[in-house]
Amino acid sequence: MRPRGLPYAAAVALSAAAALAALSGCGDEGGLESAGPTPTAVGPVRLWPDLPPATAPPLDYGETDTQRVPGIKAPGDDVHRVDPVAVVQAEANAHPDTYSGADGMYEETARRIARCAAEPKACPVMRPYYRDLTGDGRDELIVGIRMPEQQFGVRVYLAEKGGLTRIMATVDQVISVEMAGRDLITRVSSAGIPGYEYRTAWSWDEQQHSMLATRDEIVRVKPRGPAASPPPEPSAEPTPAPRSSAEPTPAPTSAPISEGARGSGATRATPGSSPSASSPSASSPSGGRP
Repeated sequence: MRPRGLPYAAAVALSAAAALAALSGCGDEGGLESAGPTPTAVGPVRLWPDLPPATAPPLDYGETDTQRVPGIKAPGDDVHRVDPVAVVQAEANAHPDTYSGADGMYEETARRIARCAAEPKACPVMRPYYRDLTGDGRDELIVGIRMPEQQFGVRVYLAEKGGLTRIMATVDQVISVEMAGRDLITRVSSAGIPGYEYRTAWSWDEQQHSMLATRDEIVRVKPRGPAASPPPEPSAEPTPAPRSSAEPTPAPTSAPISEGARGSGATRATPGSSPSASSPSASSPSGGRP
């Protein structure tokens, strides 16, 4: 109904303004706001398009090297029914003279693994984790191995055909290991670049039948805040608050006085090198990328 006493044109304009205010949510918190102009999308541009293709294959870091664990049975293809320490010990026994690559291990670490049953507290094999990394609805076995010189090994095993297949192995100065979806993410200390760290996302690749490093990046780490400074000690004679001239000054009193108030024993070897004869225990594995 048109408001009485208003011309028709004025009533139409008033109704339109009211409708516009209702749609725009004028005066309501949480309404839509403009985010500003959208930048123009720019596609990738190939530089030096005439570069010839590579004639030699790239360096193989061994990501696609899978291995059947010898002597280990997985009844019902269930990794929960496998002893993780026995798995790592079986691999160490199968490669006793390997000090680099996916199977590389310190001799000290191999000896401690062999004594895990007798000395469980000193066992370098950490508590295992079970996650579905391949997407087949079944868990895989994730094992961590502590090593000297702050080295840490991460291995993943897939249960198939009644046994275990190792589908990932890396060794580095790992800060932490995380899960994001079905990706296994390792954070590695970057000693050469202070304030940064390496992050590698390992993902299951059906074609290669292994976990591949699908994303490798150098990330700046937020620096820690400065250490909190201790509170200042009270002075022997605290300064009194100013007083008015009309207020009498009390006798001074004495203030309280405050009371005085990475593993060891191993040297890391160069990746791909063998330990020296004079120091067989001074070798170390190298499973990560340079």
